[in-house]
This record gives sequence, structure tokens and C-alpha cells, in this order.
Amino acid sequence: MRSSVPVPLSVATSTLIVVGAIMMMTTNAAAQTPMTGAEGARLYQARCGTCHSIAANKIGPAHKGVFGRQSAMAPGYNYSPALRAANINWNAATLDQWLQGPQKMVKGSRMFLAVPNPTERAAIIAFLQSDAAK
Repeated sequence: MRSSVPVPLSVATSTLIVVGAIMMMTTNAAAQTPMTGAEGARLYQARCGTCHSIAANKIGPAHKGVFGRQSAMAPGYNYSPALRAANINWNAATLDQWLQGPQKMVKGSRMFLAVPNPTERAAIIAFLQSDAAK
């Protein structure tokens, strides 16, 4: 019969285990940390700003007041027939789905750019929901 007496770990081994655990917790926390409002504004400008602005229609429609608005309702913008027929209420969930793949959500829309990173999508959506975009 074998003895089940625990073997003490060396100080070096114990230290490596603790350091490894701390590094894993720090890495996981950093990966899950939401972005700030400033980062959302920066991402909006970098990802969306070529075609959109908050205040004015450009290649794409203005985003001022997009939360709670029905799709294809920004004044003065000529939407695709597909988006005019879509009848989407823009909120966090629908914007998240849209940014994952506009053509998947509304085939025939004129937007093709997707934001695959969920943290970046959340930051952009938070910016669009902020006072800066109302």
C-alpha cells in the first residue's frame, strides 16, 4: 500500500504557481475590461467616421438620435430599398447584430463594413447611446 503523504512544494515552485495565477487573473481582467467612452468615440471615428458622422449625412446617414429610431428614418438620407423595408428599431441588440454583419441582417443594404470584435462593438454602441450622440 502506498502512502498518500503530501510532498511539500519548494519555495520556487510555489512562487511560480502564485505568479502564474496572478498573470492569468490580470490577463483575463484586461480582456474583459469594458472600454471607456473616449475609446468608444475614438473607435466610432476610426471605424465609422469615413462614411458617417453624428450630425450630418455623408456616404451613410447621420447617427444623431439613432437609439430608438426606426431604420431608414434619418432625415434627408436616401436609403436602400432593402433598409427602407427592414423596419428595425435601433437599440443595443439590433445595432450589435447590424455591426456583426449588415449584409447578414439586411441583405441588399448598402453597408458592408462589419466590426467583428464584440468589445469594440459594445464601445461604439455605448458611444452612440451617449449624450454626445443624442
